Amino acid sequence: MRGVPATTGRAAADDGLTLSLKGVEPQALFGPGDVYIRKIEEVFSARLALRAGDLQIVSSRSDAGRLKHALLELVAILKRKGQLELQDVDTVLRLSLAEGGPVQDPAGNSVVVNTPTGALRTRSPGQERLVQAAWANLVTFAIGPAGTGKTYLAVAMAVAALLERSVQRIVLTRPAVEAGENLGFLPGDLKMKVDPYLRPLYDSLFDMMDPERMARLMEQQIVEVAPLAFMRGRTLNNSFIILDEAQNTTPGQMKMFLTRLGQNSKVLVTGDVTQIDLAEPSQSGLVQIRAVLRGVKDVAFVELEKADVVRHRLVRDIIHAYEEYDGRATRPTGD
Repeated sequence: MRGVPATTGRAAADDGLTLSLKGVEPQALFGPGDVYIRKIEEVFSARLALRAGDLQIVSSRSDAGRLKHALLELVAILKRKGQLELQDVDTVLRLSLAEGGPVQDPAGNSVVVNTPTGALRTRSPGQERLVQAAWANLVTFAIGPAGTGKTYLAVAMAVAALLERSVQRIVLTRPAVEAGENLGFLPGDLKMKVDPYLRPLYDSLFDMMDPERMARLMEQQIVEVAPLAFMRGRTLNNSFIILDEAQNTTPGQMKMFLTRLGQNSKVLVTGDVTQIDLAEPSQSGLVQIRAVLRGVKDVAFVELEKADVVRHRLVRDIIHAYEEYDGRATRPTGD
């Protein structure tokens, strides 16, 4: 791991910025073989090195402040997760350099959702809009491609609301298999049949709570994970309710779900209209719902885009490739 080079000279005094690494293991930030820090240097044409426990930033570019904000975001991720991965670095760099993308200071200016495992900070402008809209409205629709973190953020907000005692329980649901939820051909009892389709919701929950606490809350039915069909006939009061994979609901199912809303409850619906599994994609309840609820008070729609993909750089590239392919496939050809 490198120290500050002797060749920085006057440039270090004129153009240098310093970032405190208190509470952070420098090697974890630098990465194995300094690979993370070298990537950051290359992207920003900067020089980064360790001096007396602080990170010295030397850059003659006008975006040195943006570089410091990117480093602060990486430090925040490192403190939250205990480690950094290359995809974290790729995501932060991409968002920091995105045209027109705001610079968010992880020391206080990005939106924070507090969970038992630590503060979860928004990592893109779209994620920030989603969190703000969901806190401000009773019903929020988060629509966007895979990898934008919409389900993960929704679960984090539900957990935060439970911790703050603004709700008394969490209800997570999704269509189990397509819209008809045809589970009969699967082996095992009902729980064994539906659990594989609810697993992403369980995964998000277990990321934010230790297994023993999660098991206790589920046993007490304070946290409930169930197929969408189980929502029929219920009224959900004092609850944070999440409908995931909503693109695979029919209009009738969407109406049934939304009318479960009871007193002091909040609904967050997530889905990707480019991945509809219904036989007739035009019959998706998520596709129809914007026209149905246009102008209704306390209902918000948040569109997430490729630029909000935080899962992995390649996910964004795959989405872009599919969009280009679909465009070529539907483009009319000449005679």
